Amino acid sequence: MVIGFILINTRSHEEGKVLEKLNSTPEVKEAHLLFGEYDIIAKVVARDFNGVSRIVIEKIRSIDGVIHTETLAGIMF
Repeated sequence: MVIGFILINTRSHEEGKVLEKLNSTPEVKEAHLLFGEYDIIAKVVARDFNGVSRIVIEKIRSIDGVIHTETLAGIMF
């Protein structure tokens, strides 16, 4: 299994709306607001790196208000 932590930037004042949408997305296991360079961090788990990539592209980047993502991915032991 592969775990991905996705760092997300949103449009100004849209963090709550994006967080709500992330929390209703089944592939997203956790999502939390941040203070600093990024607005939100989301945790996803997939079978492989391609699965993480699909979740980021199809589910997270498609959310209205998301303007940038950065993904940190690794293998779960």
